[in-house]
Amino acid sequence: MRRVQARVEGTVQGVGFRPFVYRLASELKLAGFVRNDERGVLLEIEGGESAVDGFLRRLAEEAPPLAVIDAVRPRDVALAGERGFRILASPRGGEPAALVSADTATCEDCLAELFDPADRRHRYPFVNCTNCGPRFTIVRGVPYDRPLTTMAGFELCPRCAAEYDDPADRRFHAQPNACPECGPTLRLLPGDHYGDEALRGAAGALREGDVVAVKGIGGYHLACLAGDETAVAALRARKHREDKPFAVMVRDAAAARGLVSLTDEEAALLAGRDRPIVLAPRLDAAAVAPSVAPRSADLGVLLPYSPLHHLLLADVGAPLVMTSGNVSDEPIAHEDADALERLAGIADLVLFHDRPIQTRTDDSVLRAVPDRRPLLMRRSRGFVPDALPLPVPARRDVLACGAELKSTFCLAKGSRAWVGHHIGDLKTYEVLQAFEAGIEHFERLFAVVPEVVAHDEHPDYLSTRHALALEGVETVAVQHHHAHLAACLAEHGERGPAVGAIYDGTGHGSDGTVWGGELLAGDLLGFERVGHLWPVRLPGGDRAVRQPWRMALAWLLEAGWDGPLPGPDARRSEQVAELVRTGVSSPVTTSMGRLFDAVAALCGLRGEVSFEGQAAMELEAAADAAGRGEYELPVTPDGVLDARPTVLAVARDVAGGAGAGAVSARFHATVARATAEAAASAASRAGLGTVVLSGGVFQNRTLLAATAGRLESRGLRALVPERLPPNDGGISYGQVAVAAARGGRAP
Repeated sequence: MRRVQARVEGTVQGVGFRPFVYRLASELKLAGFVRNDERGVLLEIEGGESAVDGFLRRLAEEAPPLAVIDAVRPRDVALAGERGFRILASPRGGEPAALVSADTATCEDCLAELFDPADRRHRYPFVNCTNCGPRFTIVRGVPYDRPLTTMAGFELCPRCAAEYDDPADRRFHAQPNACPECGPTLRLLPGDHYGDEALRGAAGALREGDVVAVKGIGGYHLACLAGDETAVAALRARKHREDKPFAVMVRDAAAARGLVSLTDEEAALLAGRDRPIVLAPRLDAAAVAPSVAPRSADLGVLLPYSPLHHLLLADVGAPLVMTSGNVSDEPIAHEDADALERLAGIADLVLFHDRPIQTRTDDSVLRAVPDRRPLLMRRSRGFVPDALPLPVPARRDVLACGAELKSTFCLAKGSRAWVGHHIGDLKTYEVLQAFEAGIEHFERLFAVVPEVVAHDEHPDYLSTRHALALEGVETVAVQHHHAHLAACLAEHGERGPAVGAIYDGTGHGSDGTVWGGELLAGDLLGFERVGHLWPVRLPGGDRAVRQPWRMALAWLLEAGWDGPLPGPDARRSEQVAELVRTGVSSPVTTSMGRLFDAVAALCGLRGEVSFEGQAAMELEAAADAAGRGEYELPVTPDGVLDARPTVLAVARDVAGGAGAGAVSARFHATVARATAEAAASAASRAGLGTVVLSGGVFQNRTLLAATAGRLESRGLRALVPERLPPNDGGISYGQVAVAAARGGRAP
């Protein structure tokens, strides 16, 4: 006989782990107990030695599908002589260290009940079990039990309570468990419509061309018929979202394949438990309105991930635009009163329910990349709050405040780091409030009390100001592009050194200039700048970001162009040219993102933008897949990518009548070749074999695939972000990795 106590660490609460342990122990006729606590799951088993050994072996092998086991730590203890196996109540008190599961798409068993007329949960839009449903968005604290979720106010009816208390039932301790008798209820406004009547009313309104605000898992969506140009255009105008593409929700992967080209791997990701938006090449015959994704070669598609979505799609019978419930640049609405106020001028009707959302989370976004793993463009619902390991554990608790665009924060304790959900661009008071509230919630949820606070070097970012305003902490400034390099290394479990080609729009450089086309050689501790894009002026500062024609003009002047200059008129062109010549209000930049903007403007694609990265996206979309040839882009002995000849050649091609498709294809091939050449040279000089490709510019799958392929053909390893976005959404994790490696101290 033998008795073993085992500590199970990982995501093991709210995923059916205790009933799994109960069933396994009962099958093997073992005595003992299992319970949740602040650190995860604690269990003790007693019985014959072979049965105990079999239990420990099968514990990880046969764990429930949503469980993620980081470690099982068994130790022998004294025999207790008890009989039977019990599930004990969770103790209160102590410091939380248990991991919280992400929200998970509705499982097949629950879907079968949802559409079964004989089932008591038929058409009940809140059906769930231990294998699916809301988790992170309803959690208020740990251990993950109903009183510490937003379901605390819903008392279980006798039938639901019997399921909840039965270890043999798949709803055993499913904290959101409910039914029409005891659970949340739908309501449709305006009017006095509840339950299924509300649902059918919303579906009818959508079919008639209305815009409906729909309360989902992590916030409100704005929905309309994807094939109705009048409805989509109305939504775009009311939301003040001029051009940025909308996502489309379809019933299943087969319907998605009627809109976009998907590999089997991408279709599996689309239908997985995370249910992200997947950006994939749009089919010419895709039956969606022109205003859904203007000037985009990609279309974002997603599948229903809540019972309410499944019912809406089934009742409407057509794909729906499903976009964040907000006005552009505001946080997604998740509280009912706020949603009713902010969305009143956008939505014709509001379909909401009385289950509170604790934490707002936008949909996550993946982008398909040929012959490579998809890029995570936005990490939020379905992925957060999964922990990421740190290659160098943090000796003190760390908070990292990230950058400004695509803002996230990150908290770290020991070897674990929690990157927060996508917040948005940290430029308004409302977004700052959401940022601060998210940090407070994570600190409480994971018992992190920061002693070290890492931040970007840019002094004017709101994230930097937040960090420097905190009292009683040590602050660590991390250079923006170094954070990109560190994030990619750390997520792959590496410390470096490596060469990094870090391309983005803007980042505060160590020399005080605006960086953005950088070649670095470094590790988690520090870096050396070993190359960069040729520097040019940024005429008008931020105005040049919003008006790519300014960057085209700056590059042409830098290259010695003697022809006509771009701009809305000759007077404006000359004014901006004077800024470039004098340097007034025109900082120096090495930004690769701004070079892409300049080429897009030269091709006549986009002189002004309505959202960040728009010009570069449209330049990539225009590229002719059959295009051939390259431009000259020399790399100097000291690692400078001299794009002046490139810009001149582009301008001459355009003046000679070359189409945007041919020019874009040549330009992409040129940048990929020059980047690989410069990075390979830097790696050779440093004796390194790994090149990191990161930064927002590498969201461009054409550039990423071509650059990585050229590096690999040279025998180098191309390392790209996989669990985090290459854009600034991964910056906070890189800051944490640097702070941890330095022991919380500046170099």
